[in-house]
Amino acid sequence: MVVLSTVLLGCTNASSNDVKSSENKEESNMLTFAWPRDVGEMNPHVYNPSQLFAQSMVYEPLVSYQEGGELKPHLAESWDISEDGKEYTFHLRENVKFSDGTDFNAEIVKRNFDTILNKIDMHGWLGFLSKIDKTEVVDEFTFKLTLIEPYYPTIQELAVVRPVRFLGEAGFPEDGDTSKGVVKPIGTGPWILDEYKVDEYATFKRNENYWGELPEEESIKVKVIPDAETRVLAFEKGEIDLIYGEGTISLDAFKQLDSTEKYETSISEPVATRQLVINSKKEQLSDEKVRQALHYSFNKEALVEGVTSGYEENADYILPTNLPFTKDISAAVVDYDVEKANSLLDEAGWKLSEGKDVREKDGQLLEIELMYDSAEMIQKTMAEALQSEWAAIGVKLNIVGVELAEQVQRFKDNKFDINFFSNYGAPYDPHTFLNIVASEGFGFNEAISAYPNKADLLQQISMLTQTTDESERQKLYSSILTSIQDQGAIIPISYIKKIAIHQKEVTNFTFPANRDEHPFTGISIKE
Repeated sequence: MVVLSTVLLGCTNASSNDVKSSENKEESNMLTFAWPRDVGEMNPHVYNPSQLFAQSMVYEPLVSYQEGGELKPHLAESWDISEDGKEYTFHLRENVKFSDGTDFNAEIVKRNFDTILNKIDMHGWLGFLSKIDKTEVVDEFTFKLTLIEPYYPTIQELAVVRPVRFLGEAGFPEDGDTSKGVVKPIGTGPWILDEYKVDEYATFKRNENYWGELPEEESIKVKVIPDAETRVLAFEKGEIDLIYGEGTISLDAFKQLDSTEKYETSISEPVATRQLVINSKKEQLSDEKVRQALHYSFNKEALVEGVTSGYEENADYILPTNLPFTKDISAAVVDYDVEKANSLLDEAGWKLSEGKDVREKDGQLLEIELMYDSAEMIQKTMAEALQSEWAAIGVKLNIVGVELAEQVQRFKDNKFDINFFSNYGAPYDPHTFLNIVASEGFGFNEAISAYPNKADLLQQISMLTQTTDESERQKLYSSILTSIQDQGAIIPISYIKKIAIHQKEVTNFTFPANRDEHPFTGISIKE
């Protein structure tokens, strides 16, 4: 999510006029949760600083993303798609109320869509929005979208946490422009923002009029604790019931707490793949044999085990196989083989002369740079390990740590040799990943520059989102993902997973299938 979170960066003005602020308030049946940042202004139509998990507590989608990529009815009970793939008719759930008691209906769905479309420049990353030709209220509980061309991921993209979720009428500012802020955080979701003190805490109370199954807990308190060590100390003192997410606790601290057997711990299924993206436009990396040699020449299994203590999983493929359309990929699995790596480099003309440490070809050294996020310890440690392993085959790897913003910008500007990246996960992929690969002005386009079939790949990606035949779509995904991986510009390293640790009194914890959804559904606390 590194690139996505930066691409989606939007400026917003906090508005909490009618949200009460108070200090610690005792409440029964409350789950206390730690998070490194303030929840933000709770605006469903904007990005940072609003936090995804918090937005998903208050605002709901038409469609929800479930295990295995299954798309299920949510605020829409059902939908029809025209034969040409351009018209989507949604039959909305009746008797749904916003938290202020007003009705959820097709008129408010249209108002939310039109508000978002009026600021389409903010939301161009979400493919289906830029393809909307018309929004229509058919009747009180029927809403229709018409696209300018078929775009199969439309339903899947409706499951994302932002920006297509629904704000009640009273939440809109007078001029209707929610990009500048909202009046009140009014949604249809199971939680209502009750108390809020910026950069300290936010308390959400249960929406007693919620149309769906009521949560077990009466309230959720989010304590803002920026420092990871302080979060762990608060958890050990019993001040926090749950720590959850990616990067919210170090793997060392998680391992230590797990070893005490005082707490319950959980590790999710893969949510994304940690990758190395190789710029094949660089002369030293333009030969497929060189890229393959780099893949063969490091012990991936040992690297992942050593750096993540086994909490991440050795990755064979550039996307996790629990995403839609990713199970039938026939890319070759590369095993650790230093002899093979040396042979490939010799074949590519990069020779290691006697007494030298670095291979040469036509007077040029096989010297390359790996860029990593200086604040990301896993990337840093993996970079150091790769530097050592690649030195053993005569490759000089210079590693450079940069701030996240610089890493993202350099990647977008194609000013890199090798870069760490991870895909976006559910519900964005696999189509969003391939959309990015095909995008100009982004590092992936340079990464596949030396592929002899680059033009064909881009054409296939263009065809993919317009397919209305699911079997044809699967064939395209299999062909594209296999070809991209086999030619070595993207090397899968490990499958990233979410982790959670909670007090033993907390029960029924499960990870949401949607990477960005809140984790509170079904949780209860034993008396």
